[in-house]
Amino acid sequence: MTYSPEIRERLERDAKEIIGRYPKTRSALLPLLHLVQSEDGYVSDDGQEFCAEMLGVSKAEVTGVATFYTMYKRKPAGDYHVGVCINALCAVMGGDQIWDELTEHVGVGHEEATPDGKVSLERLECNAACDFAPVMMVNWEFFDNQTPESAKQLVDDLRDGKDVRPTRGPKKLCTFKEASRVLAGLPDELAGDGPSAAGPSLEGLKVAKARGWKAPEA
Repeated sequence: MTYSPEIRERLERDAKEIIGRYPKTRSALLPLLHLVQSEDGYVSDDGQEFCAEMLGVSKAEVTGVATFYTMYKRKPAGDYHVGVCINALCAVMGGDQIWDELTEHVGVGHEEATPDGKVSLERLECNAACDFAPVMMVNWEFFDNQTPESAKQLVDDLRDGKDVRPTRGPKKLCTFKEASRVLAGLPDELAGDGPSAAGPSLEGLKVAKARGWKAPEA
């Protein structure tokens, strides 16, 4: 199924804005993949064809990039894409248990979505938030210090349409498609909303200030 004329026109308009930011057209491939993902919920065959046409490259080149990066999905993600960190620190702090109990509770596994399309799950290797382990992400927003119980409640609330807010960052939780549009370089003006660092992340800074420590002069 190809894009309708209305969708095609909108995608082309956004794609041209994105491409115009780069000195070489093909450099816009990564954000364009996010753009088509914001339309389809994954990088569809139509989306790959669109990117290839807009950039003047082969579809094989587009496919090679789209299948390399895990943020580009090969089948539809849920409205809320839930990632559970199972890397070293999160794992020993309970991440593995969270993953096991959550997949059993939801009934889907890695890169699978629930039948209602509300939630999909992913095993993440690192969320870069070890000081808040175990950590989960929903559409790339942080949910810190999780437990199996809080993880299951979080997913239940998402499926029930309840107001769910990230631990840090914006108070509003966007959908997976909306997040993909932001990653394409079309901001939602929420980047500066809420704290990006808090709690354990700032302990070292507090100690340095209290002791008068400063970085060496350049």
